[in-house]
Amino acid sequence: MRAKPSRIAVTGLGLVSPLGDNVDAAWQRLMRGEGAVRRMSFEGLPDIAAASVDFDPATVLTKLQQVGTERVSQMALSAAARALEDAGLSEIGDGERVGLYVGTGLGGASTIDTGYAAMYGGTRVPPLTVPAGMVNGPAAVIAMHCGILGPVVTYAVACASSSVAIAEAAHALRRGEVDVAIAGGAEALLVRGTVAAWQALRTLAPPRADDVQGSCRPFSADRNGLVLGEGAAFLVLRREEDLAEAQREPHAWLVSSAVRCDAAHLTNPNVRGQVAALQAALRSAQLLPSDIGYCNAHGTATVAGDPVECEALRQVWGDSAARLHVSSTKAAHGHLLGGAGALEALLTVMALRRQEIPPTRGVHDLDPACTGLRHVLGEGVPASNLGFAVSNSFAFGGTNSTLVFARA
Repeated sequence: MRAKPSRIAVTGLGLVSPLGDNVDAAWQRLMRGEGAVRRMSFEGLPDIAAASVDFDPATVLTKLQQVGTERVSQMALSAAARALEDAGLSEIGDGERVGLYVGTGLGGASTIDTGYAAMYGGTRVPPLTVPAGMVNGPAAVIAMHCGILGPVVTYAVACASSSVAIAEAAHALRRGEVDVAIAGGAEALLVRGTVAAWQALRTLAPPRADDVQGSCRPFSADRNGLVLGEGAAFLVLRREEDLAEAQREPHAWLVSSAVRCDAAHLTNPNVRGQVAALQAALRSAQLLPSDIGYCNAHGTATVAGDPVECEALRQVWGDSAARLHVSSTKAAHGHLLGGAGALEALLTVMALRRQEIPPTRGVHDLDPACTGLRHVLGEGVPASNLGFAVSNSFAFGGTNSTLVFARA
């Protein structure tokens, strides 16, 4: 008989986000319906609405250490260190039994931007451009500073990157490859070259003249694009049987995950692939759709994307769809691309831990194509019987990742 797979506990949470770097304070801002989106300017480009992070790298690195260490790596290190501290693992012990699983979409965007600007401007390209800008830079920096000697792996799967990283970390724990898994992601792409590329794609919401914080409006009838964000978030994961020795109580359980591909279009989402990911995650968790009380939706506020996700939820939940609480926290903190899945997973854990559901802020009139679900709008609501929740991350390239969490 096959042994029952280990339950995976979330024992540590850490973030550096547009809503702040304290988990509880960021959660309270989110529940109050506050947002972190503001107007940003870049030379030669139209202004954008974006959610940036007020971050001082001196909190984790000396001035000498900061040289050649990218902003994305600095924020990743800070968030991972906070998660380890929360898990009681400031000293991790046997580094060979600790694994690190990191998701990022672009890696060192500012380093790459600076390097290209120097080359085309006829000045000297910084000598550390390659190591600072490489996509596995955040994982390497965390490993070096925390003494992680086990598997250190980076996943670059566009907007699903850090959700996939968390899923793979849980698999590694169940296989016995590691005893502690640090999983999450980071993104820092608010630089001129990257912003210009996103503007060329014509998917960014312009800054709203009368309410810049309301520029990102997932599921709204008048939504007109996504808002970029930056930051980092990490979870510390342990097997249930190891918790007694560690003397830790879990924040929540990571029950299951699933990753499926649309195989349809590079940028346009497809209902088939999203339904497949949701159904596979529920099967793996041995749960019915009606068991799930909350979905932290991918909800980017693009015209094409939101109706597809809502249709996928309606198809999977069927008669239970009207009872499924749904919100997109991206309205408050922006879209962290490769780091989005980790931040939203952390917030889903907080929903279970606090028995509250965060809102989609800034929405007054739902798109008729997004109705049929129990959208939470404006401010958060209490949810005293919230037992299970899912977090969706649906990426360019068609990769769809769903994580299922349970109340501890």
